[in-house]
Amino acid sequence: MGAGHDHRGTVANAAHRHRGRLWAAFGLLTALMLVEAVAAFGTGSLALLSDAGHMFTDVLGIGMALAAITATRKVVQDPQRTFGLYRLEVLAALANAVLLGGVAVYVLVEAVRRFGDPPQVLAGPMLAVAVLGLLANLAAFTLLRGGAQESINLRGAYLEVVGDLLGSLGVIGAALLIGLTDWWWADPLVAVGIGLFILPRTWRLGRAAVRILVQAAPEHLQVTAVRDRLAAVPGVAGVHDLHVWTLTSGMEVASAHLTLEPGAEVGPVLAAARAALHEDFHIDHATLQVEPGASAGACAPAEW
Repeated sequence: MGAGHDHRGTVANAAHRHRGRLWAAFGLLTALMLVEAVAAFGTGSLALLSDAGHMFTDVLGIGMALAAITATRKVVQDPQRTFGLYRLEVLAALANAVLLGGVAVYVLVEAVRRFGDPPQVLAGPMLAVAVLGLLANLAAFTLLRGGAQESINLRGAYLEVVGDLLGSLGVIGAALLIGLTDWWWADPLVAVGIGLFILPRTWRLGRAAVRILVQAAPEHLQVTAVRDRLAAVPGVAGVHDLHVWTLTSGMEVASAHLTLEPGAEVGPVLAAARAALHEDFHIDHATLQVEPGASAGACAPAEW
């Protein structure tokens, strides 16, 4: 006997709710990315180029998030995709982390090379473009902040915008320093700072995406605690074959076999077990197989 809850069409996906803001941030950052890229080559500024590269990953990450939203909405009723395509959001976040890490490494290598013979840069245009970038990042920061705690993809885009925000401040500081003192080392120095700021955040985002893809239990949740809580449900004699994993942002999933005590009724046990998972662990999608105590030995363990 078993029971499950299918909420493929009802999951509250933050990315869907914030789609309009994603489009606005996508358009704004795309325009500023192009301006920064052109200005970086025109001024010779590595700091500006690193900020443009970082902004490129913002644009790409938001674009992948929008693509994932479209895909999940289209296939949510496909009977062959029993969980839809919610994992596309996680794949997009992982790709975003890899690309962002590549940009950071390139900037660091190029900055080290420039320390030996720092080229002259045009401080005036560099400053003007950096101020525009700061304003664009402030707008994107406001647009994405609302959904950053609900979706891994939105969190990835939000973290990148935060990095860009600080990066723009660094580029502004470098442009002012170069314009006032002709200290050309300020440009590669700021580029190094941006690169070092990007790397740990990229690592955390990539690690979170990989944990979901390998179906590890959520970090905030102890599987032993889930087992103990289910075992404490009245009428449950034992719990085995317990699995807990994350499907996508905000969707924790569980499955378990519950062995019943003699005389226990299936309906009340299932209701109490579901209530325990919901109230104590915020798990709303659970598949529970109930087994009478006399048949517990008939449940052969999986061989994988």
